[in-house]
Amino acid sequence: MLKWMKTGSVKGAGLLLAIAVLLALAGCSSTQKAADSENAQSAGQTESGNTKTITHEMGETEIEGTPKKVVALELSFVDSLNALGIDAAGIADDEKKEMIAKLVGKETDYTSVGTREQPNLEVISSLQPDLIIADAERHKNVYEDLQKIAPTIVLKSRESTYQENLDAFNTIAQAVGKEEEAKTRLAEHEKTIEETKAKLKADPNATILPAVVRDTSFQAHTSSSYDGELLEHLGFKNAIQQEEPYAEMNLEQLVEIDPDILLLANNDGKLITDEWKNNPLWKNLKAVKNGQVYDVDRDLWTRFRGVASAEAIGADMLKMLGENK
Repeated sequence: MLKWMKTGSVKGAGLLLAIAVLLALAGCSSTQKAADSENAQSAGQTESGNTKTITHEMGETEIEGTPKKVVALELSFVDSLNALGIDAAGIADDEKKEMIAKLVGKETDYTSVGTREQPNLEVISSLQPDLIIADAERHKNVYEDLQKIAPTIVLKSRESTYQENLDAFNTIAQAVGKEEEAKTRLAEHEKTIEETKAKLKADPNATILPAVVRDTSFQAHTSSSYDGELLEHLGFKNAIQQEEPYAEMNLEQLVEIDPDILLLANNDGKLITDEWKNNPLWKNLKAVKNGQVYDVDRDLWTRFRGVASAEAIGADMLKMLGENK
């Protein structure tokens, strides 16, 4: 009887030990599941935290992660991306690759997505971009179509002021995760503009007027245009102070304004000023009489628009007017 009790006690102890081991394993499994669940939740929060909301001219757009393939539908956006060290995957280049090379200062490998006015949505879609940057004036009617292709932000470019262009630069930097780089670049830009202004020492009483000259039109750029506002940052007073960025005018209206300095961004081919130059009214303009009429690069002054382009315009002014004039 005693022997049976001892054997039973041993077997009972073994059973208790087995149960204890099973309970311990179950506890470890529960702990591991809890840890796995916590890790999964943490991973989910990281993904959520990597989604940013960008506010732009057409509302808000969510962007996940850092865009690698960006399509730019205006030249100023190419300027901004280039200033941030990013080459656009697709560009609305008006089928002029040489213009883009001039803008960024190098040959770049990108796909043309057509014209700025009417970009090719099929080509854009084929690129499978992570981000599209569109112009508020040109592309507002195709915004929804662009959003179906990829996250799209709409910014002012074609009719932006100089300050609005800098604001757009900051928004682009936020969208592509380059905020710190943008701060550094803008600090450099501000220093460059101030140094250029100091060298130019513009006469505060003198007026200046940039204009685009075509075959049948003379479009003055006012104080509210990109180049007009930039020139005012450089110390010049625009001859036309108004909220609208552009003003179409004839020779008589130009004579009435009579700016001290004329900056003419000429189209190719025949120009309306070719006819005006034979008119006594043109010859009587202060800028003409004083030799202060300058032909400027059409692309740089009126198409590119951007941080680097603004600095190039300042350098252009120094070449034309010289320092300390």
